Amino acid sequence: MDVFGLKTCDSCRKAMKELQAMGHAPVLRDVRAEPVPEAILSAAEARFGSDLLNTRSTTWRGLSEAERAGEAGALLRAHPALMKRPLVVQGEVMSLGWKADAKEIWLGSTG
Repeated sequence: MDVFGLKTCDSCRKAMKELQAMGHAPVLRDVRAEPVPEAILSAAEARFGSDLLNTRSTTWRGLSEAERAGEAGALLRAHPALMKRPLVVQGEVMSLGWKADAKEIWLGSTG
């Protein structure tokens, strides 16, 4: 199980802690140091589209209107920290963010 995000992200740390508590063995992959593999990024882009982008981030606010109009995948390749976090992937299963829907996938109804 891979958790793509930032090591300084509170949501990523919370997800890691809760996943470990439920017996999972997640590996946190900091997208600034290690970009999301192309196959995973493409699958996530197909599934989540523009929801992959964290439009509340400082990085997003620093982009020009022309840059913001680009495709989600291209923006994430250029600015990995723009990704909404965490992106949790295990095999073909993936979730984005750490809210009730993602917790249901990974933790069951106890999350």
